[in-house]
Amino acid sequence: MRRPSARTFRLVAMIAASAAVAACGLSSESSNGLLAGPSGQPITIGISLPLYGPQQAGGFAPDGQATQRGYELWASDVNSHGGLLGRPVKLIILNDKGDPPTDAKNYETLITQDHVDLTLAPFSSLLTGQAAAKTTEQHGYVLAAGSAAAPTVYALHDHYLFSTNVPASDEMIPFAQWLVTRHGHPVTAAYPMVDDPFADPPVQTVQKFLSHHGVQTVYSEPPYPATVTTRALVADAQQVAKKKPAMVFLGSVAVSTVQAFMKGFQLANWTPKYFIATSGPDQGTAFLGAVGISAAVGAMVPNGWFGGYPNALSHVMVQDYIAKYGGTAGDINADVAEAYSAGQVEAAAVTATRSLDQRTMAYWLHRNTVQTVVGPVKFDPSGKNTDIAAAALIFQWQPGQGGSGAQFVQVLPPGIGTQKVIPWQG
Repeated sequence: MRRPSARTFRLVAMIAASAAVAACGLSSESSNGLLAGPSGQPITIGISLPLYGPQQAGGFAPDGQATQRGYELWASDVNSHGGLLGRPVKLIILNDKGDPPTDAKNYETLITQDHVDLTLAPFSSLLTGQAAAKTTEQHGYVLAAGSAAAPTVYALHDHYLFSTNVPASDEMIPFAQWLVTRHGHPVTAAYPMVDDPFADPPVQTVQKFLSHHGVQTVYSEPPYPATVTTRALVADAQQVAKKKPAMVFLGSVAVSTVQAFMKGFQLANWTPKYFIATSGPDQGTAFLGAVGISAAVGAMVPNGWFGGYPNALSHVMVQDYIAKYGGTAGDINADVAEAYSAGQVEAAAVTATRSLDQRTMAYWLHRNTVQTVVGPVKFDPSGKNTDIAAAALIFQWQPGQGGSGAQFVQVLPPGIGTQKVIPWQG
């Protein structure tokens, strides 16, 4: 079958976007204005990201760099379609090295010295909740985030914060719900975690759920400190293996965390039937390169987006990404789409209100649904995305087509185009 062209995808996406505009009560005249070429004073957007620094910016550097690509791709696409309010978009990106105080200082600089028109969030709930959001709220700036879904973020009750993510606490639930419906499912589990506001809530929620359904907890200790060494993680993984859990739910912050646990299990000669981590296996070729294909196959991770996500706007973004950076849809980090979606949220508010007034934008966002590459998003008063029915997904690395390599596929919830969950090979 002939592959649809990028032009066809764009037509489908434009139809979907037009429907979204109509649903928001905007006239066709206001949307047609986006087709004019951008000119005049740029609309500046301030962003702080963990791009490089000590210990790879606290383990966030790969995600920060992918997030940067997502923002830059969004800005490029906006400018190629008329900009915002007929003006070009210009990103001002600073490096925070994964350090919250530096991140807060960066947003202070962006707002008070660079006088940016808009702000977009850094990568991670940690940096957003502890630094960026507190600074932007103080100055009354809207902050759209694509990767900030921890309970600590929503606990800020920031009227100007809007997170497109699936709330972190709900991310692993599809796997747990599937598991308890399986006859003869495993009945022992371990729940190791690295101290992180995003990584831990999914594991803690699943532990409560599975305990209620008769699954015995054989390992559950206080989270490892964020500064834990790889050697310590490998040793702790060996301790977990001694408990012989049939399932391991790992609260991980990076590929390195998952890699350390896999190494510890290998040294202990123990392979749980199911292994799922909150972060790491979603990092595409970076993950495969670190752990190897044999160890990757069977590993699972919750996520809200993948390269084949059935969404017209997502198809357009994927085609634009490949045209700009090369590769395939399967190579695209989900952080790219999450960042892109945050840009779409603010663009929707600016376009709908024809304004850069932060209060007006926030008012509009609290009352409307926005169509994005990660699906429709609608926000409650704390900025939580409440429209997640199609976005709470579980992914797994499975043998590649023809039995060689590995492919990253959606396995849960069950539905069209998904594949069956397989045991972890270890």
